[in-house]
Amino acid sequence: MEEDKIKSMTRLLLSGAKMLDKHCGKCGSPLFEKNNKIICPVCGELEKGEENILKEKRKELLSLLEKEKDLKKIIKILEAIEKIDRILT
Repeated sequence: MEEDKIKSMTRLLLSGAKMLDKHCGKCGSPLFEKNNKIICPVCGELEKGEENILKEKRKELLSLLEKEKDLKKIIKILEAIEKIDRILT
């Protein structure tokens, strides 16, 4: 499996894709950008629908954060937001 992942990443790089400093939220693989599309070498292209879902989840988390008083829960919410931000940016 690891060898297939490396081959897929190599193909993306050779085709002109740029490796990003972000990782796939599903499998943890580095993400690539080509033709203004974000691509995971393992999961495939991330569709706009997935991006919209992440943006909506981020909004929900911000709403929860605004109301939360428990420090441990605040930290968990912030960690989730940070992960979403890494994927989206």
